[in-house]
Amino acid sequence: MARALELLDAGEVVALPTETVYGLAADALNPDAVTKIFEAKKRPRFDPLIVHLPERKTLDQVSQTEGKIVSRLTEAFWPGPLTIVLRKRDAIPDIVTAGLETVAVRMSANSVFAKIVGKFGRPIAAPSANRFGQISPTQASHVLDELGGRIPLIVDGGPTQHGIESTIVRIVGDSIEILRRGPITAENLAQFAPIVEPRSSDTVFAPGQLPSHYAPRAKLIVVDALESFSVPSGKRVAALSFCGSKASHRYWTMRQLSKQGDLREAGANLFQRLRELDRQNPDLIVAELVPEEGIGAAINERLRRAAG
Repeated sequence: MARALELLDAGEVVALPTETVYGLAADALNPDAVTKIFEAKKRPRFDPLIVHLPERKTLDQVSQTEGKIVSRLTEAFWPGPLTIVLRKRDAIPDIVTAGLETVAVRMSANSVFAKIVGKFGRPIAAPSANRFGQISPTQASHVLDELGGRIPLIVDGGPTQHGIESTIVRIVGDSIEILRRGPITAENLAQFAPIVEPRSSDTVFAPGQLPSHYAPRAKLIVVDALESFSVPSGKRVAALSFCGSKASHRYWTMRQLSKQGDLREAGANLFQRLRELDRQNPDLIVAELVPEEGIGAAINERLRRAAG
């Protein structure tokens, strides 16, 4: 942690654990440091970053907060896996927001990340610590696989808790618009304001909105049920099951997200299981959608984007 602080102060990037996935962190107020995030990830500059705050009162330094909904959401879910898109202040460099007038902000609940950003004392930009568009890292070894030799330090905080990225929302009038589904579900948010569908737009307001994202190297398709898929003969077809399948014998190899059919466990295991299948170099990965409820909606969103 001391070395991480030295590097952040020097304008370098470091990989840090959060409660969602591992993040590639740099000083959010230093454009040169933020540039190194894009270079290490090979991330396009039009894709904005999330800014992680050292404490709640920093929110007013980086963004303009209006209305009671934002304060109610931060009181309920911070620190935690909820990102809120707000109008930015001039302190945030344009490279962080891809030139947008808005900035995505959150506070991590991971104890290691919280201690480092707290001692650093300034906002940290931290997208997922992987090559752009690839499977997000949920263990330090995943970061090493993706970015080994490209960054100076990986802080190993063990497996992440949630396994999928934070929920991203923005406030539209008196409603909440979900830009990316995640551990904080629509059901959780509906207690604070009505939920509205995102408006159609070509503008990327927050990470994870591109049509293709979180993708393995092998081609991936999604199906409602593995039993309904016609497996092509002579092909190494891997399967990702929610909680097991009667059709397992038809597939070359298979992984399941949760033996008990638990959606929280499935979310925590999603990217790890995809990596395990992808490492076996299959010709095709077939992923089964999970029930579209609670965090299941976030899992399905990741699978559909992984399939492009």
